Amino acid sequence: MTFPSYQEYKNSSGEWIGHIPAHWSVSPLKRGFMIEGGSTPSPDEINWGGDIAWVTPADLSGLTSLFINTSKRTITATGLASCGTSLLPAGSLILSTRAPIGSLAISLIRVCTNQGCKGLVPNESAFSTYFAYVLLTAKVELNIRGKGTTFLEISGDELGRFDVPMPPLSEQTQIARFLDHETARIDALIEEQQRLIELLKEKRRAVISHTVTKGLDPTMQMKDSGVEWLGEVPAHWLVGPLRWYATIQGGIAKGKDYEGRETVSLPYLRVANVQNGFVDLTEVKEISVLESEVERYSLRSGDVLMNEGGDNDKLGRGTVWQGQIEPCLHQNHVFAIRPNDLLSAEWLTAFTQCDQARSYFFLNSKQSTNLASISASNVMSLALPIPSVAEQKEILSVLNEGRVAHEELVNLATSTVEFLQERRSALISAAVTGKIDVRGWQPPARAQAPVLEAEAV
Repeated sequence: MTFPSYQEYKNSSGEWIGHIPAHWSVSPLKRGFMIEGGSTPSPDEINWGGDIAWVTPADLSGLTSLFINTSKRTITATGLASCGTSLLPAGSLILSTRAPIGSLAISLIRVCTNQGCKGLVPNESAFSTYFAYVLLTAKVELNIRGKGTTFLEISGDELGRFDVPMPPLSEQTQIARFLDHETARIDALIEEQQRLIELLKEKRRAVISHTVTKGLDPTMQMKDSGVEWLGEVPAHWLVGPLRWYATIQGGIAKGKDYEGRETVSLPYLRVANVQNGFVDLTEVKEISVLESEVERYSLRSGDVLMNEGGDNDKLGRGTVWQGQIEPCLHQNHVFAIRPNDLLSAEWLTAFTQCDQARSYFFLNSKQSTNLASISASNVMSLALPIPSVAEQKEILSVLNEGRVAHEELVNLATSTVEFLQERRSALISAAVTGKIDVRGWQPPARAQAPVLEAEAV
């Protein structure tokens, strides 16, 4: 879809804005908004749990739309009166001005904020939705103006001086209507691709789960594995605990005291390095150890790396170490499992990715908040179906072919999402800076009417 340009342009004197339509102006934000700061009441119980929404940068960062009508924490009228935060009317723009700078929303209710946000209350010349899109486009510019050592922050004065394009109010409203419609359409396409990616991943897990427990031949005679969560397996496969087929090596704990003793500094792998099916070597840290400990904690090519803990997605996650770094140690939260001649490292890695193994790890882990950990003993008690080495190779070859096709589809969908996101950003930027003329645009007849609250802003 292409859109016309305005007939006449002029220089805006703002590098990020570029040329603007000749009848537009460029003005500091304070010309269109009253800018209010926020604050935090004392922790006294009387100040908290009331009916006044108290918005923080965290509330803004998790939003999936331009609008906000709730907050994680609320304050009372007493809390509001006790600190320097202001009660902002519905329709105000709420902007995160530190940690991070640039997250934003339009309030559908009266709210106040903490000191990490600024409230922008529009006057009769400003339409909040249009300026929300402007500030989304200007996020990099806002961060450039941030100051601070611990974290960047843009002050209220600096924000008020920030120049923005200022079309007539009727055009602000029309641009906002256009962008509401077009971004919603793009967002729906992005969501569709993201659902496809999740479905592809689910299908891949299902294929792995079936193949490593049932084999490739659906006509094979089956037997009860003797393990409730594993179910039936091919009759000629072995089934036994992992300890029958491998040994396990624990890693080194960080922070050991070697004061006064000679040490060597070597690279070591952490949970963050051990991904599902590969080792991420973009950031490998080093650890100091005694020379006598190097062999004890060193990895060997062919070891299966397995995470001992983390969130439930990381628990039991593993891959085969190919000796990319020599020597290389591993921390105590990463197990190194060494298979014997009856078990290939790749087969063990494939099995740990199946749903049955994931359930086993979860059920036999220690849970604390959103983290979990599993002991070496429980890992080695994992019931493992074992075909012959030749059949392991055959099954792994088929799974690898499927993996390549799966990755191609996922990469295509991911590229489509990235393209749509870039298209979305470019369209917003072009509209709010007047590079395209949408004054004559009308939504298709089948399009839904805009949300009432959004129109009222």
